[in-house]
Amino acid sequence: MTSCTEREPALNALFDGELDSLNASEVEAHIRTCPTCGAYIAFLSDVREAMASAMLDDAAPAALRWRIEAQVAVSEERRVPPKPPATRRYLPWFGGGAVGALAASLALMVSAPQLGAPQFSEPDLTDQLIAGHIRSLQASHLTDVLTSDRHVVKPWFNGRLDFSPPVVDLAPQGFPLVGGRLDYIDDRPVAALVYRRRLHTINLFIRPSTGRLSSVPTTLRHRSYSLTHWVAGDLEYWAVSDIEGADLVTFHQLFVEAASS
Repeated sequence: MTSCTEREPALNALFDGELDSLNASEVEAHIRTCPTCGAYIAFLSDVREAMASAMLDDAAPAALRWRIEAQVAVSEERRVPPKPPATRRYLPWFGGGAVGALAASLALMVSAPQLGAPQFSEPDLTDQLIAGHIRSLQASHLTDVLTSDRHVVKPWFNGRLDFSPPVVDLAPQGFPLVGGRLDYIDDRPVAALVYRRRLHTINLFIRPSTGRLSSVPTTLRHRSYSLTHWVAGDLEYWAVSDIEGADLVTFHQLFVEAASS
């Protein structure tokens, strides 16, 4: 893909059924007018069929994929996934059709070196946050209150939570507020604020600080998702999205600045 390279993440998400209805409609409308993106979707279908018919009964162990992701994380962001992921990743883009993509994927798994990895604090929490983000997109339950008016979203949480989450709209800075909902992390209700970054969704989970995690702002990459954690006052924040970590760091900085003003 040449002219639409920046759309590949959205196309991958559409193909895997991971876009909400609004973004799915936008991407599908683009595909109908773009032969290049239409050919890419057809390519993904060819790869899926090739993988299904290859009868690869001896699946690579989960630990091998973990070591591969650990190597990528160390080279890109110096952070390592805590344990083998339970879900599949998107197929990478390779030339040469479905057979070339299949061969390249297998070669990557076979050639990956052994690598030890440090453990991130509360690894299960990281997986829960990503699962909550994915669930909100797949179940068409992105918001309980759908509005960009923070003066409507903030009081909506009154009586539903035992704390008051700050709500800001960052539309002028490129991160518009979509709404909010209740979610559950660590077996307790938390606030989830929803923001957009172009075609991407950001879930900002907020809960009272447990004191178990460092208060130093932290950004990591895990299972193709970026997560940024910070603590402000007596509240703990987790922003989760498939955007690049640098964009999520910018979102964190803008949110903290707006919430404190």
